[in-house]
Amino acid sequence: MSLAEALRTILTGPEQVSVNETVLEHHSKDVTSYHPGVTPDVVVFPTTTEEVSLVMQHADQNGIPVVPFGIGSSVEGQVVPIRGGISMDFTQMNSVLEVRAEDFLVRVQPGVTRLQLNQHLKEYGLFFPVDPGADATLGGMAATNASGTTAVRYGTMRDNVLGLTVVTADGSVITTGGLAAKSSAGYNLTGLFVGSEGTLGTFTELTLRVYGIPEYTLAARAVFPDVRSASQAAMGMMMCGVTLDRVELVDEHTVKVVNKFKGTEFTEAPTLFVEVSGNKAAVDHSFLLAQEILTEEGCLELEFDSDGAARTRMWTARHEAAFAFSASQPGKKLMTTDVCVPLSALPDAIVEARIAIDENGLDGAILGHVGDGNYHAVLVVDPENPEDMRRASHVNQEIVRFALERGGTCTGEHGIGLGKAKFLPAEHGAGAVQMMQAIKRLLDPKDILNPGKIFQ
Repeated sequence: MSLAEALRTILTGPEQVSVNETVLEHHSKDVTSYHPGVTPDVVVFPTTTEEVSLVMQHADQNGIPVVPFGIGSSVEGQVVPIRGGISMDFTQMNSVLEVRAEDFLVRVQPGVTRLQLNQHLKEYGLFFPVDPGADATLGGMAATNASGTTAVRYGTMRDNVLGLTVVTADGSVITTGGLAAKSSAGYNLTGLFVGSEGTLGTFTELTLRVYGIPEYTLAARAVFPDVRSASQAAMGMMMCGVTLDRVELVDEHTVKVVNKFKGTEFTEAPTLFVEVSGNKAAVDHSFLLAQEILTEEGCLELEFDSDGAARTRMWTARHEAAFAFSASQPGKKLMTTDVCVPLSALPDAIVEARIAIDENGLDGAILGHVGDGNYHAVLVVDPENPEDMRRASHVNQEIVRFALERGGTCTGEHGIGLGKAKFLPAEHGAGAVQMMQAIKRLLDPKDILNPGKIFQ
């Protein structure tokens, strides 16, 4: 009996098991990243925790690799089934199971996307804040410990996942965490599974922290003469206690490419995007302080607005940057670096990144979540050109080296996957990596859960 036939005895729905070539190809790789794809042997679409458990039992008994899949928006090859086997697609498990408005909690299945959840929460006056940019599934966001533009205020997925239902490698079902805002009961298994990239278990339910929709939001676009002064302005606002929802940076080259792509006419200089929310009086007070700091650090041009449409237009140069660079060279892919450094090191880090990109003759954007020290160099590369990949890899290594030397990390929010595995020992040391590998062996002794990821 073939693998697909065996799985059809477990998942009885007519479209729950697929070996269609188009479906297999879709599940072979990240949607936008440069990592080469590998076709799985079969794709399954479970609808319940029980079905996930049965698939995992079959995989465990037969030593078959299983790779969880949301919508494929990861960027470090997390969903690539490098050893074939089963790609487990969670898009059919996309129900919001419970909203506990009084507790500021929600229970969801892993295939719910962040925009789907926020649409559902609107009637309750609530929202889920973690925003990685893509309309990713919440299961995938938890698997990579995603964060994004709002992390400066609301933190990462690890800060907002209170509990999980997890199916382990042998098909066992466990629950972690609970409904309480905090707990000191035993090891923090929720924190262990969040960010494990599908290597320790598959998520079938998540309990998430949600927040009240702010009464008033004010956004600003501030133009600076150089990256250093823009970075220092961001640090100054935080040091003075301005409660920022978002504070993002793009460099002048990025603004130039976005202008060409979107037909906009933004000033082509380093630009900060700032957003503050809350009650109107508090926001207005915070923004007056922010405006004073921006001016002191050399702000050349300041635009601000509370209107939703105006705020969306204002943020165009940040939100459209990756798309603009991708469109500027059709057929090429994006390699996205993802280091995070102490805030004091951020201005130098961004300057050094631009020097490395230019000296190696590459095209790319520099985008920064400058409120938490996380920034990205988005490099446009041709995966089929060895010299192109060599230069991009060298730039990536230089950016990571700079971050690690200053106590930073090789990945602030994208995860390790395939692309960052070589940096893990340098960041954590051999002893810590060996301990991580021991945990992996304990929970997945046959190495069937997303094998080949995180560890080289």
